[in-house]
Amino acid sequence: MQRLGINQGGYHGDAIDVEAFLACFLSEAQTRNWRMETLPVEPDRSILTAYRPAAPGVVAPRRFYLSAGIHGDEPAGPLALLDLVRGDQLPRDAEFWICPCLNRCGLARNQRCNPEGIDLNRDYNHLASPEISAHIQWLTGLPQLDLAILLHEDWESAGFYLYELNPDQGPDITHPIIQDVARCCPIETATEIDGRPSDGSGILRPPVDPSARPDWPEAFWLLQNRCRRSLTLEAPSDFPLAFRVAALTTAVRTALRRLEGR
Repeated sequence: MQRLGINQGGYHGDAIDVEAFLACFLSEAQTRNWRMETLPVEPDRSILTAYRPAAPGVVAPRRFYLSAGIHGDEPAGPLALLDLVRGDQLPRDAEFWICPCLNRCGLARNQRCNPEGIDLNRDYNHLASPEISAHIQWLTGLPQLDLAILLHEDWESAGFYLYELNPDQGPDITHPIIQDVARCCPIETATEIDGRPSDGSGILRPPVDPSARPDWPEAFWLLQNRCRRSLTLEAPSDFPLAFRVAALTTAVRTALRRLEGR
């Protein structure tokens, strides 16, 4: 499939109706016995969260966290999480926590930042935004997690790629993810991605030193506080929206399956 060629200087692709999306996600999740909570942020802002326990009788279940929509110009992530919940595609022998839309106002405006111009995915150290302050307060109530998967897009990318934080050197799940996604989406093979050198595999493993980077993304906060392993998935947003959603759902399903040894 060819790139659309519409993202010149920023994202200019499809947007979604965020209120309709949130209503749909809430309805689908409640129908499937997810426990929903809305975190108040400000009068015109909130964060929807969802929790599903493991099936009865599962001993010591794995614990997974999924998030999307922290950048308002990346609509594929929220839609991918909706598809995963709607299709019951998340394993029943694990616990799940989901934040399907962390930047409600940004997504409504199809813009990266919140209304104050803050990039929420650089605010997990400074806490300058009400959204991230509320999110961290909620995250601190979670137990230690086995894996966090953060769904994103890159409007400049020619293919799918991912970041992995895995300082304890857990088993490799990234290469199987790339192999499965490659069946439905091109993989980014550039020698430089987002200013970082790349070996062309579509897998980036940045240095794990939050102290050297003051503008923490969500993955850095999780590494320091709740989860020793995370994946940040980046779909190429210069392709049709449904195409990007499929790439992200494939990546999530493969990551969970491989981590559980299936």
